Amino acid sequence: MKVAFYKGTRPGLSGIFNRLIRWRTNSPYSHCELVVAPIDDAHLCASSSLEDGGVRFIVTNLDPARWDVVGSAIGAVTERAAIEWFNDHLGEPYDLAAVFGFLSRRRHREGHWHCSESIGAALGIPEPWRFDPATLHAALCSDPAQSPPDDMPPLAPA
Repeated sequence: MKVAFYKGTRPGLSGIFNRLIRWRTNSPYSHCELVVAPIDDAHLCASSSLEDGGVRFIVTNLDPARWDVVGSAIGAVTERAAIEWFNDHLGEPYDLAAVFGFLSRRRHREGHWHCSESIGAALGIPEPWRFDPATLHAALCSDPAQSPPDDMPPLAPA
């Protein structure tokens, strides 16, 4: 499995939110997606997004100028189980309070998910509410076995 980390900046209010998260976490990343499957020149991804109303699947172009993709062997689940986690939680709301709670590291609000928390839960990581995009990226990259696989298909150009 692969996880994509967003390092771009969207226009408007979304861009302010991107910058705020990157500033608060001292990281280039403001969002993350579980990469499920390639589709033509894009990828089917899963995450929880404020803009999309919570847990969802989306087809997106993982432009390398805006996304870093890393391999994920962390957690004790199969790719199928991770996808099933997203199917089971589809439509559950985004946990905006948790994003602002990064300051206090408060616990998960039942039935609400932010991006890195949903991916951590789908990967079987204990206490996924502790993760923001920066700490999830660090966890996935902390072990040499977690580095991007050599056989990763090329990402579509912008």
